[in-house]
Parts: sequence; structure tokens; C-alpha cells
Amino acid sequence: MASMGLNLDEQKAVDRFRTEVVEPSMTKLVILDFWAEWCGPCKALTPVLEKVAADYADKGVVLAKINVDEEQFIAAQFQVRSIPTVYAMFQGQPVADLTNARSESQLKQTLDQLLAQLPIDGAAGDAVAPDVGQFIAMGEEVLAAGEAERAAGIFRQVVEMAPHDAAAQGGLIRALVAGGQADEARAVAGALPPEIAESAPVRQALAALELAAERVDDSELQVLRAAAAEAPADMDRQFAFAQAAFAAGERDEAAEVLLRMIASDREWNEGAARARLLQMFESVGLEDPWTVATRRCLSRVLFG
Repeated sequence: MASMGLNLDEQKAVDRFRTEVVEPSMTKLVILDFWAEWCGPCKALTPVLEKVAADYADKGVVLAKINVDEEQFIAAQFQVRSIPTVYAMFQGQPVADLTNARSESQLKQTLDQLLAQLPIDGAAGDAVAPDVGQFIAMGEEVLAAGEAERAAGIFRQVVEMAPHDAAAQGGLIRALVAGGQADEARAVAGALPPEIAESAPVRQALAALELAAERVDDSELQVLRAAAAEAPADMDRQFAFAQAAFAAGERDEAAEVLLRMIASDREWNEGAARARLLQMFESVGLEDPWTVATRRCLSRVLFG
């Protein structure tokens, strides 16, 4: 499973969580209990949770338990700081924090309120997308750290759970691009559900994919760099080098070249240098610190 980006233990943890919590929660209300053998309050709460779950079984309530010592990976994704921690889960999404409901009457009162609001026996077509935000955040952190292959594996897992999640699909495409797997990235992009194809995360990913087409090997990049240095007034050479430099991960160098081109002749080739720089911004992310800083530079060039 290393090729999927997660190590074997993490892969097993995700699979168990999907089987024991996410899948049952698509049609039932799951009481999710984070506990440990050494936790005294956990042992006191367990009989209460088990009794309430049994009493409400015919109403679509089930109990799932996560041992934080054995499932540290899952506990970390939920940012469990203390135990017992108890959530109510419906269709993959935490819908209530039950941690402070320690008595049978408190639990039943909260469950009654939830059951009155949730379509426990609703059609699958009305399902809410699973709450995979913590896994997406983890994938973004891993990708930002330069571990493209592992990030792609994480995003693949999220896409399996939530194929219509635009952030997950966009993250997968960007991770594949970063890992040099442009063909696979194009295949993922070609199979995107139509309803998310125009979303911001997917547009960002597709911009990155388009720019990746300019990637060249190191020797060719050096040739393009030398050619641009020899003829600083040759816009075609400057543009070709800027594209290749960005595709090779040399964002600062690419931006410097394009900014000089814009300062020299912003209308060259119908504003191609500015258009390409804006496309780079979109591919990196409009909130990324590099984009923010470079946009300031662009504003100074354009407006003085």
C-alpha cells in the first residue's frame, strides 16, 4: 500500500473507519466513542452508551468504539485531546458532540433531538457528503511538505469516500502533477463529475495540469535559461524559459522573468506574459503566500 501514499497501518485504519463508522452512518446514527483501556471515566461511560444504543437500536442508532491507543491515526484526524470523547455521526459527518452527555437521560434527550431532525431512513440520493475535511487537510499538508506520492495516496482515499468532493479531486490532480504523473492526472480530470468540473479547487488543479505540459528535463531547462540570458530582449525566448522554469518548480525565477516582460511590454503577444502569470497564481492558489507576494509585485509593475 506504500504506492497509495499511506503506510500499511494508516491504510488499515482508514479502511476500518470506513467500514465500521462511515458506511453504517450512511443510513444510521452512529454514536462514536473514543476511549482507552486505562481511562476510568471511559469505563464508567461504556455501560451507559451500550444501554442507550441498545434501547435506540430500532430507531437506527448504533455504537462504534475507537480505542485511541490502537487507532492513533484516526484519533489524530479528529483532534481528540482527551477521553472519553463522543460524537454522533450521520452520513460520515459529525452532527453533535455527545461528550458532556454522561447520563442516560442526557444522552437520550440529545438523541431524540437529533432523530427528529435527521432523515435516518432517507433515500441514499439525499445523503450528505461524508465529512472528509480532516483527511483533505492532511493531504494538503503532506503535499506542501513535498511528499507528492503520499499526498496522492491520501487524496485517492478521500475520493473513494467522497467522489463528488471538489477539494479532494482537485488535491488528487495537483498531487499527481507534482509527482510527475501528468497522464494519470489528465485521466482523473477527464473523469470528473460534471457538477464539480467548474469549482475553484478543480480549476486550480487544471491550471496546474496545463502548466505541467511545459515541463522539460534539466538539460533542456539549462539550454532555455542560457538562451534567455543571451537575448534579454527576445520575448519568445524569455516566455519559453519562464514556462519551463515554473513547470520545473522554479516559481520565483519564472515570475521574475514574466514581471520583467510585463514591465518592458505588457501588450506583447496580446498580454501573454500577464495572462500566464495569472494562470500560475491560479495553479498555486490565490491565498498562497507566494501568490500574494507576487501579486503585489505585479501591481507595482502595472500601477507604479
